[in-house]
Amino acid sequence: MKSHTRVGVFGLLGSGNLGNDGSLEAVLGYLRAEHPDAAVDALCGGPEAVTSRYGIPATRLHWYRGEYRTASRAGAIAGKGLGKFVDAVRTAAWVRRHDVVIVPGMGVLEATLPLRPWGFPYALFLLCASGRLLRTRVALVGVGAAPIGDRPTRALVRRSARLAAYRSYRDAQSRDAMREMGVDTTRDEVYPDLAFALPTPSASVPAGPPGGPVCVGVMDFHGGNDDRARAAEIHRSYLDGTTRFVRTLVEEGRPVRLLTGDACDAPVVAAILDAVDSPLVTAAEVTSLADLMKETAAADTVVATRYHNLICALKAGTPTLALSYAAKSDALMDRMGLGAYCHPAREVDTDRLLEQFRALEKRSAEVRRTLAERNAVAARQLKDQFAELTAALFPATDHAHALREAP
Repeated sequence: MKSHTRVGVFGLLGSGNLGNDGSLEAVLGYLRAEHPDAAVDALCGGPEAVTSRYGIPATRLHWYRGEYRTASRAGAIAGKGLGKFVDAVRTAAWVRRHDVVIVPGMGVLEATLPLRPWGFPYALFLLCASGRLLRTRVALVGVGAAPIGDRPTRALVRRSARLAAYRSYRDAQSRDAMREMGVDTTRDEVYPDLAFALPTPSASVPAGPPGGPVCVGVMDFHGGNDDRARAAEIHRSYLDGTTRFVRTLVEEGRPVRLLTGDACDAPVVAAILDAVDSPLVTAAEVTSLADLMKETAAADTVVATRYHNLICALKAGTPTLALSYAAKSDALMDRMGLGAYCHPAREVDTDRLLEQFRALEKRSAEVRRTLAERNAVAARQLKDQFAELTAALFPATDHAHALREAP
């Protein structure tokens, strides 16, 4: 009798980041369609949420529950230190139970947001090293990468990528960044972000010229890994500029819908609602990328910061302007034909942002046609991604499983 392939999914999943969970949802959709007999479980940040939402068994990524909280007391520091050793054993034991482990999308090879090397980069290294030692194929599928200044983080990321059995990237810049870090990317391909494989809600395209609702996707933005000294200043500038933009739209009579992409964005929404006291400003309650797509599909125009807020708006076919905080946002907008509509999140110039917004709205009908064409291309490319993934990972797993189960 044919054995079930044992597939693990790995990452900061179920932890409140909708983009990460959307990437997981896309991979689960692929597995259920193409490999329905696969036994799937997760090693992730929020196991309870993953099991509840996606119906798969899940194990907590870190033994120490306070891994991503700052440790100041001796007990917390000791707990974190001990957790590094325990996690090495736990990760290896989990990897050993699988034929294939998939890291679904996410920016796992970048540090464009604040990141400590001994947090997730170390966890990813443990995964990839365990996979190599235990002959379990680890696949980094449609992941994001970027140049990394911090040496320990860069070393862990480079080693992880080298140890993985399969790599593909969500944009050419990611592949270039890994090549510059010393990874052989000769056989690595570039495909659209996995979220483009998710179902698209039916859009209610506005009948007349723009003048209706605007979605503004906000972010708890403090700069990147190299901006820690200026984090508070960057955040204040971003919040002030975004608030002024929202206030101007409201003064013009435009309804504004505030969107988030991570649980940590809630204080930014609260600050804007407090500063712009108007019934025209409302906050959407979203729990998935599907929710985000429905919100953006109902808007005339979207202005957004988080990468997967942008993806949802673009996939919904809505004219979109990016408050860009990293090269990945610029690359995405360029891929979708909207490269001219990026504005730096680190230096929000509200007057310039309004100029770009109005210029985009004037081209609304043309932009919607362009997005429909680019979305069709992305859907075809992701079919190729999943076909390549099957060819790379699954033919060998039946034999490997049989060898492990042999007496």
